[in-house]
Amino acid sequence: MMPTAHEVQHPLIQHHLAKLRDKTTPPDEFRRLIQRLASLLAYEATRDLSTQSVEIETPLARVTAQQLSQRIGLVPILRAGLGMVDPVLDLLPDAEVWHLGLYRDEATARPVEYYSKLPAHSPVDVALVLDPMLATGGSAIAALQALQRWGVPKLKVLAVIAAPEGISNVAEACPQAQVFVCAIDRELNSRKFIVPGLGDAGDRSFNTLP
Repeated sequence: MMPTAHEVQHPLIQHHLAKLRDKTTPPDEFRRLIQRLASLLAYEATRDLSTQSVEIETPLARVTAQQLSQRIGLVPILRAGLGMVDPVLDLLPDAEVWHLGLYRDEATARPVEYYSKLPAHSPVDVALVLDPMLATGGSAIAALQALQRWGVPKLKVLAVIAAPEGISNVAEACPQAQVFVCAIDRELNSRKFIVPGLGDAGDRSFNTLP
């Protein structure tokens, strides 16, 4: 296990991940699989959220129950991260959604920021960075550093698949961040793509394969 990384082991994850990797899976099914896997990741990544006691009335009696007590922000990295937002919002309907636009310069494999919608004050308590793929870690690190500048105290990355290099880079640049992934793959190839991977998650999700 790599430092800071939680590789979530579950039969449902393995089942859906197999279909996600298959190059014959069409875009509509690919999107549904990303959503299912995002839900399973979010369930695991939110185990340590804080709660507070509240008094409620059931149809039969008054009872003390627990509700979430922290402000939670979802930060999808455009554009592939958009496919993970709705299933996580289903679990956390009061979460705030803040967008970061980053793309990888194919010549340098480094992230280029083209859009940011983070405010200058009042940071959330917990931020979940959403991106299906953690390859070099460049985009995730850029997002985490932006959230650090905003003042977010607790940072988590949710990715469907990751390369060992990406996890190591995130651990070095942002050691306080937690990373939750469905699978840690073998390596990055010479073009900085994850192997065996699943191809380009954005292109496969939005049917823009070249």
